[in-house]
Amino acid sequence: MIGKTISHYRILEKLGEGGMGVVYKAEDTKLKRTVALKFLPSELTRDAEAKERFIQEAQAASALDHNNICTIHEIGETQEEQIFIAMSCYEGETLKKKIERGEIPLNQAISVAVQVAEGLSQTYGRGIVHRDIKPANIMITDDGVVKILDFGVAKLAGQARLTKATSTLGTVAYMSPEQVGGREVDSRTDIWSLGVVLYEMVTGQLPFRGEYEPAMIYSILNDKPKPMSSLREGVPRELERVVKRALAKGQDDRYQSASEMLNDLKALGERQKGGVWPPRIRPSKQRKKSIAVLPFRSLSESKEDEYFSDGTTEDIITQLSKISELRVISRTSIMRYKNTDKSIPEIGRELSVATILEGSVRRAGERVRIVAQLLDVHTDEHMWAETYDRDMKDVFAIQSDVAEKIASALRAKLSPVEKERIERKVTDSTEAYHNYLKGRFYWNKRRGDDLRTAIEYFNRAIEIDPTYALAYAGLASTYIVLPQYSGQSMKEAGPRAEAAAAKALELDPTLAEAHAVLGQIKMNCRFDWEGAESEFKRAIELNPSYPTAHHWYSSYLTYIGRLDESASEAELALELDPLSLVINTLVGYKEAHRKQYDKAICKLKKTLELDPNFAPARLSLGEVYVWQGRFDEGIAEIEKVRTVVGSDPYGLGSLGYAYGQADRRSEATDVLNELLGFSSRGYSLPFAIALVYWGLGDKDRTLEWLEKAYQERSDGILSLKTDSTWHGFSSDPRFVALMKKIGLEK
Repeated sequence: MIGKTISHYRILEKLGEGGMGVVYKAEDTKLKRTVALKFLPSELTRDAEAKERFIQEAQAASALDHNNICTIHEIGETQEEQIFIAMSCYEGETLKKKIERGEIPLNQAISVAVQVAEGLSQTYGRGIVHRDIKPANIMITDDGVVKILDFGVAKLAGQARLTKATSTLGTVAYMSPEQVGGREVDSRTDIWSLGVVLYEMVTGQLPFRGEYEPAMIYSILNDKPKPMSSLREGVPRELERVVKRALAKGQDDRYQSASEMLNDLKALGERQKGGVWPPRIRPSKQRKKSIAVLPFRSLSESKEDEYFSDGTTEDIITQLSKISELRVISRTSIMRYKNTDKSIPEIGRELSVATILEGSVRRAGERVRIVAQLLDVHTDEHMWAETYDRDMKDVFAIQSDVAEKIASALRAKLSPVEKERIERKVTDSTEAYHNYLKGRFYWNKRRGDDLRTAIEYFNRAIEIDPTYALAYAGLASTYIVLPQYSGQSMKEAGPRAEAAAAKALELDPTLAEAHAVLGQIKMNCRFDWEGAESEFKRAIELNPSYPTAHHWYSSYLTYIGRLDESASEAELALELDPLSLVINTLVGYKEAHRKQYDKAICKLKKTLELDPNFAPARLSLGEVYVWQGRFDEGIAEIEKVRTVVGSDPYGLGSLGYAYGQADRRSEATDVLNELLGFSSRGYSLPFAIALVYWGLGDKDRTLEWLEKAYQERSDGILSLKTDSTWHGFSSDPRFVALMKKIGLEK
C-alpha cells in the first residue's frame, strides 16, 4: 500500500494494525494536509445492512466537533469495495504505550480522564456510544491534548463475535457487564470503560483479569476490584469513590452521564492541584492500612459485663481512628459480626479491609484480661498478638498499647500529636469509666427510653469525675439525637447538647464528636451555616475515620443545595461504616434529592434487605414513591413504618401528606387529629402537622405550622430547599421569607 493513491490520498507509511483494521499515514493531495486512513477489515462490512448501519454511525460521529474527539473527514470506498475512514493525524502516543512505558503521575491520570469524559459528554443524548474506550483508542498529542479515536467504528466491531484470541482479550478487559453479556448498551457502558482505563492508569493493573476470555468475562461479572489504595500509596478517597461508582455492576448504580462523572473528576483535580503524589506500590511492598476491629468476646461470668466488652471494642476503634494513615471501619458495621460464624477472609471482603483485629475480654473484680490478635485478611495469618493481664486501672494503657502496636505492624506512621492523643489518659476513675461505657452502651441502642438512660449514666460519670471530657461528649451526642427519637423539641435539647459539647472541648479541644455536635447545633438551632460547616470540617480533620461527621456534613451540604458534594460525603461515610443502616439510608436519600429517583429506590431497597424493620429506610422509600406520584406504593411503605414503630408518632406527618396527595382526605384528616393529640401531650411535631396540611392543600395552615416549626427548631425544617415535597411552595413570598429567616435564601 505504501506509495499508492486511494481516492485523493497518497499513502505514506503504516501507523498500526489491530482487530479494527490497518491504519496508514497519508497525504490529502487536494487540501495538502496529513491524515490517517483506517481500512476496515472486510468481515466487518461484508453484510450490506451492517455496512449501511456503519456508514450512518460514522456520519453521526463525524458531526462531533470537540477538541477531545478525533475529527473524521470522510468515509470512502476503494474499487475493491473496501471501506476506509479519513481522520485527523496527530503527533503523539497512545495511552496504551504510555501505560506500558511506566508509572503515570496521578494528577496526569486525572487530567487524561477529565479530557476523555469531556469528549464523551458531547455524545450524551445523541444516541452515539463508542463501545470500545480503551488505552489503545486514546491518543495523547505532544502538547498534552487527549483525543478519543474510532468513534463510529466501535459499534460495528462490537457486533463481531468474540473469540479467545489474545488480541480480543485486550478489548474484552474494558467491556461492561452488559456488553459482555450481550445486552443492550448505552452511554453508561463508555463510563464503565473509562473507569477501567482510570484504574489502570493509577495502578498499572486491570481491575478485572483472566488468562482467557471466559475467565475475563467471569471476573467482570462477578469480581470486586482491589482498592486502588492497596496498589498505590496516597490514592485520594475521592478518586477511589469516582472509580468505584464508574465500575458499578448495575447500570443504574453508575454515573448516569459522562458529564456527571466529569464534574466529580474536575472537582477532584482542583482539590489536588500542586499536590505531591506518592508512587505506585509494588505488589511485594503493599501496605495494609485498613482495619476492622471485630466485637471483643466477653469471657466474664456475668452477662451484665457485655457493656464492658462492647466498650473495649469501641475504645480501641476510637484509639485507632486517631491515626490518620489508617482507614478504620466504624462500630456500627462491626457490631453486626457479634457472635458471627463467618470467616476472617469473608468478613474482610464484605468490609473491604486488609486486616482484622479480634480478641476477648475477661473482667474479674479489679482485674482485667484482654487478648488481641491482628490477622491478615488474605492469608488468615497472625501479624501480631498480645495478652494483657492487668489491674483495671491499666485498661487505658492497654488500649493505647494495642493501637501503637497495630500502627507498627501496619507501618502506619504516628505523628507526635497522634502519639500524644493516643497515650493521653481520659480519666483516673475506673468507676467513672464504667458509667461512661454504660452510657455509650445505651446510646447505641437509639431508642427514646434508652437515650434517657444513657444521659443518666453520662451524668453519673461526670459527677464522679468532672474533668472527664469524653463523658461530656457522650452527653452532647445523646442530647443532639434525642429529638429525632423521642419527640422532644430541639429548642429544649439543643442548649443542653451545646453546653455539654462546649465543656468537652474546654477539657479536650481535639474531640471530633464534640465538634460535630456543635456543627449540628449551629445548623439546627442557630442557622449559622458558615459556622456549622467550620465545625463539621474540624471534626473530619481531627478524625477522618469518624463516619458520623461525614454523615452530618453530607446532610448540611444537602440542605444548602450542594448536592454533588453531599453525595461524595455520604459515600465517604459509607466506606467507613458500610453496614450502617442509617448511612445506607442517607446514600439512597441523597440520590432522591438529585432527582435520581430510581437509583434512590434501588439503594433504599438494598438497605431494607439488611433490616426490613429499619423504619427510616422504609419511610424514605415511601417518601420517594410519593415524590414520583406513585401514591399507593408510597402509602403502603409508610403504613409499614407505622406497624414497626407502634405508638410512636414517627412517620405520621409523611403518611398524612401522602393521604392528602392521593386525595384520601378523610384518612389525612384522621392523621392530622392524631398528630394534634400527640402535640397536646407535649410532643414537638409542628413540622409533621405542616406536612399534613400541605398534603391537604391548605397553604395558610401549612405556613402557620411551618412558622411554629421554625420557632421550635423542629426536625425537618432544614429540608425546605431540597425536598421535592415543597417545590410547589417555592414561589409563595411568605415561604421565601421563611427560607430567608432560616438562611436558605439570600
